[in-house]
Amino acid sequence: MNRNTLVLATAIVLAGLLISGAVMYSLGKKSASQGEDKGAVTTQKSSQPTSSVDNVRPVTSNDHILGNPDAPIIIIEYSDTECPFCKQFHSEIHKIVSDYTGQVAWVYRHFPLYQIHPKAIPEAEATECAAELGGNNAFWAYLDRIFEITPSNNNLDLALLPEIAKYVGLDQDAFQKCLDERRYAERVADDYNNAVESGGRATPYSIIISKDGKKDRLNGSLPYSSVKSVLDTLLQ
Repeated sequence: MNRNTLVLATAIVLAGLLISGAVMYSLGKKSASQGEDKGAVTTQKSSQPTSSVDNVRPVTSNDHILGNPDAPIIIIEYSDTECPFCKQFHSEIHKIVSDYTGQVAWVYRHFPLYQIHPKAIPEAEATECAAELGGNNAFWAYLDRIFEITPSNNNLDLALLPEIAKYVGLDQDAFQKCLDERRYAERVADDYNNAVESGGRATPYSIIISKDGKKDRLNGSLPYSSVKSVLDTLLQ
């Protein structure tokens, strides 16, 4: 093979590799968008460990609970504050808890999909700082405000986090110190890991626990009517 032929062959191989890489990147982006079309944002991991709803961490007084803690139905939601479907589902579950007074309790846990929503991690930690400074009510008020103002998809300006603290009546300096020290990084990571161990592959991911201890999955942002149908069956 002469020198010109060798150069041509090398160029062809390199071009083929570049085209192949571009196709794989395009398919990866398409896969992520398909996950969102189904009402959930995926973790975008190629492989996942063995998991089961039985791995869900028991509800304790350390959890953030809205509604009657002794309710016959518990909905544990693993959520991402930058997920647009979580934002939609958040208002639906609020309505569920309100309409099923005393019958349904909502437990919120963190599932920030850091691969695509890195801002969801400091936002999750911020809600925990709010809880430290103002208790359970402050946690829910802070969380509600994030979902109210975020454009979703990693677009919230993180400079607004201390302003949200002020909005819900918290000491901004104490809040900022908590946030800067990342006091709740481990708690957020523990929630994330438990979500994956319990079968979470996308957000929002919820587990319904009925009074007999039976566990059922709710995948994605389901409409109010679908959640109501499940609850009415379990409450019979």
